[in-house]
Amino acid sequence: MKKLIIIFAVFASFLANAQQGIIEPVTWNSKVQKISDTEYNIILTGSIDEEWHVFSQFTNEDGSLPSVLTFKNSEGNYELVDNAKEGETVKAFNDIFEVEETYFLNKAQFTQRISLLSEGVKQVNVHLEYQVCKDVCINKEENFIINLDGTKAELTNVVLDEKSKALSNSLLLDLKHKERLQSGSDEITTEGNLWKIFALGFLGGLVALLTPCVFPMIPLTVSFFTKQSGNKSKGITNAILYGAFIVIIYVGLSVPFHFLDSVDPEILNTISTNIWLNVIFFIIFIFFAFSFFGYYELTLPSSWSNKMDSASSAGGLIGIFFMAVTLALVSFSCTGPILGSLLAGSLTSAGGAFQLTAGMTGFGAALALPFALFALFPNLLKSLPKSGGWLTTVKVLLGFVELALAFKFLSNADLVAHWGILKREVFIGIWMVIFLLMALYFFGVIRFPHDGKKKLSFPKISFAILVVAFVIYLGTGLTKNSHLKLLAGFPPPTFYSLYEQESDCPLGLDCYKDFDEGLAFAKANNKPILLDFTGWACVNCRKMEENVWSDPKVYKLLKEDYVLISLYVDDRKALSEDEQFKIKLSENHLKSIETVGDKWSTFQYVNFQTASQPYYVTMNANLEILNEAKQYAGIDEYYEWLKVGVRK
Repeated sequence: MKKLIIIFAVFASFLANAQQGIIEPVTWNSKVQKISDTEYNIILTGSIDEEWHVFSQFTNEDGSLPSVLTFKNSEGNYELVDNAKEGETVKAFNDIFEVEETYFLNKAQFTQRISLLSEGVKQVNVHLEYQVCKDVCINKEENFIINLDGTKAELTNVVLDEKSKALSNSLLLDLKHKERLQSGSDEITTEGNLWKIFALGFLGGLVALLTPCVFPMIPLTVSFFTKQSGNKSKGITNAILYGAFIVIIYVGLSVPFHFLDSVDPEILNTISTNIWLNVIFFIIFIFFAFSFFGYYELTLPSSWSNKMDSASSAGGLIGIFFMAVTLALVSFSCTGPILGSLLAGSLTSAGGAFQLTAGMTGFGAALALPFALFALFPNLLKSLPKSGGWLTTVKVLLGFVELALAFKFLSNADLVAHWGILKREVFIGIWMVIFLLMALYFFGVIRFPHDGKKKLSFPKISFAILVVAFVIYLGTGLTKNSHLKLLAGFPPPTFYSLYEQESDCPLGLDCYKDFDEGLAFAKANNKPILLDFTGWACVNCRKMEENVWSDPKVYKLLKEDYVLISLYVDDRKALSEDEQFKIKLSENHLKSIETVGDKWSTFQYVNFQTASQPYYVTMNANLEILNEAKQYAGIDEYYEWLKVGVRK
């Protein structure tokens, strides 16, 4: 259990780290103290905001991450005298890691004595890595250039070299008629997507209600409010408040992600397509799946729920609120995996944090609904089915779904890294095995722990037959260039295949994966350009390609009338050393361009001020925008949009 908590803590820290451009709980300064002509004290002092703390260099290695000082230019210039000394620290026991930790409150101070090895040394370059925590932990780092003559230390301000300046300028396009990119339809699309995500979250909440962790709580909780509140009216009011607090709690879980969305326009895409984060999701979802299968119970520390349960006895609004928190904690073993699926899915979409909030709102509303509904109409409680083995069956069903989703995340990592492990046919084959096992479970052929002897029923047999039909449908995707339109976006693209393909572009189209090369071809052939900002792990991109681009009339336009330039913003292939550079996105934001994805995601942002995919732009070889930008669209709408670009 402790290992699981550590995994989640590290994951939360990884996500919170993306907030560092917005949240600055520590303000650092430095000074130098001359001891002799050859010895100096380098002193770094951090002023820590109230309720935050920074961990010592010497905190227990089994707990949170310690601070680390690195003197970058020490070799041949100076040597460190003993370890860095620290200012006042406090020690406290961490219930989660079960170790005593050492950290700074209010002020952090590090003092490192150095001894010069060369008379010409004028500066000391210090890199500080540390973890600062409050409700979440944020991994931070600072760079200092410290002048030994006592002048004020400054944060490192990297000046772009000539190569970086030239390559940065090459990313900027002199676009004409940029006003044509604007369209009111994007707002409508975004609003529609939010309602869709809300509906999916609501559906997820309804599924969570049918799990053994939540379902038995409904009649118990409603009965408590209606019988213990003194009168019916007050009982109804308390139950409705209880439901409202449930919604507030789940919505609150999405709030930190709005900081992520505002830090860097590419941060959510970077998180969702990070290779190792997707591998971590794969491992976590496998862990969730086997928990649902009954091999072990996934729970939060009992001390958490015990504390919340004790607080709920306070009565009044506070007591009702802590009852809602208690429900969220004790039901985590069932709701956690469903919430994990919702969170991961929201991070891969263009709407980012707003879609996550919409999904969380829907999830919380679905959980809260029965408590308010049955409080208003208590006679309906009699119509609820009794708890029993069917709840375990629902849980196992969710386990198979989690298992299938796990391989989707592994597929994302495989696509972005170009490992070639989960080609389209391999992925489909794995899904066929998973859902065939699901069918066998409902047929009663295989069992899991906690499964008793169960008789086959008509609903189970019917559902198993439907699952077998789905497996057969999946089997049709094993043929060359089959689209599986019902699942568009989930399997890898058709060109990522075991079969030999005409090109590595969608649907066998001719495409360029470098803007300059595509632009040169468009100029030579006097053709308009379809600029396609896409991603290897972009579900909506695959849906557009397999459901819209595959339409004969759309395909004909793309094939014959346009120069297709597909830029993959999540491609983790490293650029050559000559192609790597730094770009200054703002006065306080210097970005390193080290991979193909870094280059094209930045190219999209600096020219079009957006970071969502799919994102389509039509332009001519003179860089004149021909029409409004387009994202996800239907066949007819997209076809008419393409025709406008051809006519111009």
